[in-house]
Amino acid sequence: MSMYKVLGLMSGTSLDGLDMAYCHIWEEDGHWNFSIKQTKDVPYSDEMREYLKNAIYLSDADHAQLHKDYGMWLGEQSKLFIDELGEEIDFIASHGHTSHHRPEDGITFQLGDGQFLANTSGKQVVCDFRTKDVSLKGQGAPLVPIGDRLLFHEFDFCLNLGGISNISFEKNDERIAYDIGMANMPLNYITHKMGLPYDENGNLARSGKLDHGLLQKLNSLEYYRLPYPKSTGYEWFTEKVIPLVNASTSANIDLLHTLIHHNCEQIAFSVHKYSSKPQNKLLATGGGALNQFFMDILQEKLGPNIEVVIPTKTLIAYKEALVFALMSVLRLEGKTNVLKSVTGATSDSCSGEVFFPQGS
Repeated sequence: MSMYKVLGLMSGTSLDGLDMAYCHIWEEDGHWNFSIKQTKDVPYSDEMREYLKNAIYLSDADHAQLHKDYGMWLGEQSKLFIDELGEEIDFIASHGHTSHHRPEDGITFQLGDGQFLANTSGKQVVCDFRTKDVSLKGQGAPLVPIGDRLLFHEFDFCLNLGGISNISFEKNDERIAYDIGMANMPLNYITHKMGLPYDENGNLARSGKLDHGLLQKLNSLEYYRLPYPKSTGYEWFTEKVIPLVNASTSANIDLLHTLIHHNCEQIAFSVHKYSSKPQNKLLATGGGALNQFFMDILQEKLGPNIEVVIPTKTLIAYKEALVFALMSVLRLEGKTNVLKSVTGATSDSCSGEVFFPQGS
C-alpha cells in the first residue's frame, strides 16, 4: 500500500478564492481511501478577482502574462501552506482557474502555468486535466465524477454546488455526469451588487418573493433541454442568464429567492429523471450546501424519497481540491482519471501534465 501526500489546489467559477487541501490518499483492498489532513482558503483580492473574471477578454499577450503570474502566485501560496504544515508533500495537484471553455471549438484553458508553479513552490506539479479530453472530442468537464465513483460510491447521486451545479451517478454500470446549470454564480452576481460577498445561510433569499415571470424564462433556457454529456460556464451565464436577470424589475432579495427556486427545480428534474430506486441518497457539496435556504428548497423539490446528505464543512468546501489530488495520483500511476461516459470523449484517458521544478 502506497500512501500519497498531496496538496490539491482548486479555484472555481464562483471566484471566492483558492481552496487548498492537504490530503492523504491510498488504495487498499481494491478501494481508494482519503483523509483531508489540513485545509486553507486564500481569498482573492478585489483586483485578482476582477483580473481572473475578465481573463476571457484579455489580449493573447496579456492572457499569457496572467497565466505565468497566476502560476507563480499559486506556487507562492502553496509554499507558504507547505511551510505551515511542517511536513513534506509528494506533489501538488492544481486545477488552475478556467478562463476559456468552448469544447465545441476544441478550446479549454486553465490559468496557472504548471512550470512556474513548480519552480516557485519547489515541488512536482500535476495540472491541466481538461485539455487531453477536449482533444479527444470530449467536453473536458465535469472531472470530479471519477472521485465520486472511487471515493463516494455509497451515494446514489453526488451533487456539487459551486458557481455552477453538476451531478454524477451510475447508470448501467457507467458513470454519468453533466453540468445541470447554475448554483452560486447568479447568487453571487446579485449579492455583489448589494455590496455583500454572499447571502449567509440564504437569509436574504428566504425573505424574498417569487418572480414567476423570471422563473419561467430561466426554466425555458435552451441549455436545459440539451442531452448529456454537456457542460457550461461563465460564457453561458453572461450571454444567456444575466440579460434575463437584469431585465427583471424585482428587488434583489426577490431575485435571490427566484434563482434558488430555479436552481432547485432544475436539479430536482435531473435527479427524478434518473432515480431508479424507491429511496435514494444524494451527497451535496460545494458552497451552495452551506446555504440553508438552498438546501431547504432542494429537499422540498426532491421530495421524501431522496435524502439530501450534507457532510462536514471541510468536505463541502474542499471536495474538488481532494478529487484533483486523487486525479493526480491516478495520473502518476498511469490509470484512467477522466471518463468518456461523463465527457463524451472518444475514449477514457489518463490526463494531466507533469512539471518538475527547474533552477534554484
